[in-house]
Amino acid sequence: MTSLVQYKVSGANCAHYIPDFVTPDEETYLLRKIEESPQPRWKKLANRRLQIWGGDLAQRVLIPQPLPTIVTTYPDLVSRLAATGAFAGTPHGAPNHIIMNEYLPGQGIMPHEDGPAYHPVVATLSLGAHTVMNYYRYAPDTDGVGDGGGESGELQRGRAIDPAPVMSLLLEPRSIVITSGKLYTAHLHGIDAREADAFLPAGGERSAEVGTGEAGPVRVANAHMLTGAAARAAVRDGGVLRRGTRYSLTCRDVGRVSGAGRGLGRVLRR
Repeated sequence: MTSLVQYKVSGANCAHYIPDFVTPDEETYLLRKIEESPQPRWKKLANRRLQIWGGDLAQRVLIPQPLPTIVTTYPDLVSRLAATGAFAGTPHGAPNHIIMNEYLPGQGIMPHEDGPAYHPVVATLSLGAHTVMNYYRYAPDTDGVGDGGGESGELQRGRAIDPAPVMSLLLEPRSIVITSGKLYTAHLHGIDAREADAFLPAGGERSAEVGTGEAGPVRVANAHMLTGAAARAAVRDGGVLRRGTRYSLTCRDVGRVSGAGRGLGRVLRR
């Protein structure tokens, strides 16, 4: 079992960043299979498109369908994630539901919660290109309850959000970020809709514009964990990384499964 201790993000007990979670060859294979997907499998939203693997949610219950072989056979991402121990305390010990999002340059997602249908741990694999994930808290003294539906295309409603992120992470291609605990249950996460990401040089002051959707530079909490030369240079020197087409595999465990978990052990040939 892979120990997560070495991958803990400094100052964030509930965030772990694992670079190079898949190999370049595995990434190439995954991207090819995704790009070969039949058009009917894609769900088109206003600002991106996605596929749902493992079944649909109805009233917080998973109506299970087989996961595709590209996450259960080669590369076996489900078993690889289970081996990290991140899902050790979840109902099924491994993710049983994956949302695969396509983000073109300039596309993002509003700050949102993933909601109570999932056990409070999520692992997100980035493929093809980088992004910057921002984590937010609710503004103090606000009323209402959010609906937690951001990943399905619904926006968070009812509570004001502090526009300044409490943490930002640079997610490199082939990396996994694992979020759990209070960072999952009491915070939101989102991606600014940008063509490129600018970074503060070491020792630079954080821009007040960060998190507002404007093109202010950010400082990322995982700078010392990055493995790509371009990414390391950008965060060290205050450079800019232009975004490409990114596919994210958001892996979670739905506790309540229709039919007592029927279909969890099967895969979909593709």
